[in-house]
Amino acid sequence: MSKTRIMVVDDELIIRESLAGWLERDGHQVEIAASGEQALAMLASTRYDIMLVDIKMEGMSGLDVLKFVNDHDLDTSVVMITAYGSISSAIEAMKRGAVEYLLKPFDPEEIGVLIEKIIAQQAQVKENLYLREQVKERTRFESMIGQSPAMQEVFDLINDVAPTAATILITGETGTGKGLAAKAIHTCSNRCRGPFVAVNCGAIPEHLMESELFGHQKGAFTDAKETKKGRLELADGGTLFLDEIGEISMRMQIDLLRVLEDRVFYRVGGTQPLEADFRVIAATNGDLKKGIADGTFREDLFYRLNVISFDMPALRRRKEDIPLLTDHFLMRFTQETNKSIRKVSREAMDEMMLHDWPGNIRELENAIERAVVIGKGTQVMPEDLPIVCIVESGQPSDHSLKSIERNHILQVLTKNAWNMSISAKILGIDRSTLYSKVKRYQLQSPS
Repeated sequence: MSKTRIMVVDDELIIRESLAGWLERDGHQVEIAASGEQALAMLASTRYDIMLVDIKMEGMSGLDVLKFVNDHDLDTSVVMITAYGSISSAIEAMKRGAVEYLLKPFDPEEIGVLIEKIIAQQAQVKENLYLREQVKERTRFESMIGQSPAMQEVFDLINDVAPTAATILITGETGTGKGLAAKAIHTCSNRCRGPFVAVNCGAIPEHLMESELFGHQKGAFTDAKETKKGRLELADGGTLFLDEIGEISMRMQIDLLRVLEDRVFYRVGGTQPLEADFRVIAATNGDLKKGIADGTFREDLFYRLNVISFDMPALRRRKEDIPLLTDHFLMRFTQETNKSIRKVSREAMDEMMLHDWPGNIRELENAIERAVVIGKGTQVMPEDLPIVCIVESGQPSDHSLKSIERNHILQVLTKNAWNMSISAKILGIDRSTLYSKVKRYQLQSPS
């Protein structure tokens, strides 16, 4: 373990040498300064764990030295040295950031105890910083954010499969982050220096898909003014991400299967075979097994893609990640818009925790962006969120799920004389959730 580095700053020689001697005998590395100006010069080139600084010195005072340490964020604990008659100055110094003060004359044993106490406090601070970094590292994997068990499993799986060459199929609802997961696998793989080429199979018209994937020769068709490389060639040495793979035609499925098996293909209009070395990651928000049963997706292609598969969890299955994601999006959009919104109100967060987020993370992102754009104060309020639907009191006028839920809660509360504990138990929710729903639906006890 390295020695604690301490600086003693005092314009009295006897005090400097006495303190330095005691501290060195305790095993610390000690340097001395005869003035505030000398202390600042030493701080310019050396980092100190602790400084013992006399408050009253000729020239620069101890308070000036303390101010310099604070202003430059030097991560140094400052102890003020003072005489009995200047205790008020020492207390003022502690208000300004000093950790403690020492009264003259000194007790060597008392000084030793104080220094050990400060060292222990610094160790605790460092440990807390380390733990926070560990938590941050574990909740932020590449571009994905999540502390829920479901996301931790995804992070672990990505770490396991990324170094391999296996083809991967990612399933999940729209907006769950399948593309981010694919990019994370690429980034953590041995191909990270190669290209990451994404193809949205659902966004490219069928008659253009062949050219997009395989490329074309000049003159292959009317608009082929020049030779163009396809996505397969562009992905050479990297990763090819086929998003919404279930949307490609049966004919293209045959061509794609052939390429995945031998990595040889031809440009449209070309006669020379081309080769490309790429890893394939596919994604879908549909049920490919149902597609096989319906005759819209080839079974052999499914098994070629489904070497390793995992599902990106829907946001309603990982609601403990909503605050983390909300903070991330809030920071991003406030910086982009230069708005002064600092946080999400408790009421707004309750609404977000109650919402099922059918659009998943993409819906949450859009909701926060809207709230930041239209928000007027320093925090996001429920009315800023597009998910909040104010329900008028009285009988619901429609058969929506929200109206049915509101009516059911009201019936249970009425039947149990608005006893929140009993009603929550009957409804199968906790009291805090029931209170949030009562507030959300503007339910009021007759009393």
